[in-house]
Amino acid sequence: MSAALPRFSGVWPLLVLVLLLGLPRVSAEVPVLFDGPLNSPGTLQLLAVGLTLGAAALSYNLLFGYTGILSFGHALFFGAGVYLPTIALRQWEWDPLPALAFGLVGGLVLAVAVGALSLRTHGVYFAMVTLAFAEAGAVIVGKNVGGLTGGEEGISLPTRPLPDWMVGVRNTDNLYTLAVVVLILAYLVAWRLVTSPLGAVWQGIRENERRVELLGLRVYPFKLAAFVIAGLMATCTGMVYLFLNSGATPRAVGAEFTVTLLLMVIIGGSGSLWGPIAGAVLYHYLNVRLTDWAGSDAVADLPAVFGRPLRDPLFIFGLVFILLVMFFPRGLAGVLGRRGVRRRVVAQSAPAPTAAFAPSPATPKDQR
Repeated sequence: MSAALPRFSGVWPLLVLVLLLGLPRVSAEVPVLFDGPLNSPGTLQLLAVGLTLGAAALSYNLLFGYTGILSFGHALFFGAGVYLPTIALRQWEWDPLPALAFGLVGGLVLAVAVGALSLRTHGVYFAMVTLAFAEAGAVIVGKNVGGLTGGEEGISLPTRPLPDWMVGVRNTDNLYTLAVVVLILAYLVAWRLVTSPLGAVWQGIRENERRVELLGLRVYPFKLAAFVIAGLMATCTGMVYLFLNSGATPRAVGAEFTVTLLLMVIIGGSGSLWGPIAGAVLYHYLNVRLTDWAGSDAVADLPAVFGRPLRDPLFIFGLVFILLVMFFPRGLAGVLGRRGVRRRVVAQSAPAPTAAFAPSPATPKDQR
């Protein structure tokens, strides 16, 4: 029974994601949590962006959670997936498929180049080098180098070359389905990687890099593979984020967004496949909904000593994050993981049901 638990722990989040594909057909309302029905454009947009960020957090978790690499430049590859197709579509008037291929190849080349250079360093030096790359990318898009990126205001996504099913509020359900499908594919890829011999080496590097070297393995190629695969996954999720937001802004490139991904992984639980997804959805949901709640009449009617801090969404979010870290130090996935371990320990320590019916040893006649 215990041998089947790890497989089930990887399957049930996938089943949940598949069930989410049917959400556009559910018209039920959830008061307080959402303003309208579950299949309303606003709710689907909120969930679609959260799930897309979940795929980005899942890609970052391959680096931080499974390989132990703390990078502050992961947003650079996410931003490549946002900006490169937009530039190709708007500035060069390419068709969608070549534009997406250009973004994918650009993100791959960027990940290989940045990873090959950054991984020559270790520890805090590696973190600082990746931070420098991220800031350089933010400066390039923010300063509108070459007149391609639109500067601080960003660049909007042209709708003319896009297919009709991707344009307009009435097609929000299609974009939501696209986000869920991409997340399912990202989950399957991550699941296959972390359960493979390559994933075992990554986790060995996370636990003790020196020991892996003593086993005769060169650590650098394995770390570079993790860096490039995670960067390519981030580029793919950046493309979906582009269609959901109808444009690109410098925030998608800077180190601040990488820190956001790190918070999502910590909230959900590093070293878990479904944890970063749950952390990203929760983070984005609170980031959006707390703004609405802070401006509600209920908060406005509170005494000033309570009302003024609660009118600031950042204060509420900071308080929620502190509580999450205090009560769930291993993230949301760690809570369920501990419960699963406790159940297995109790099951293993319980006496076998057939023990009470086992025959007692025969008593020798000379010891009566």
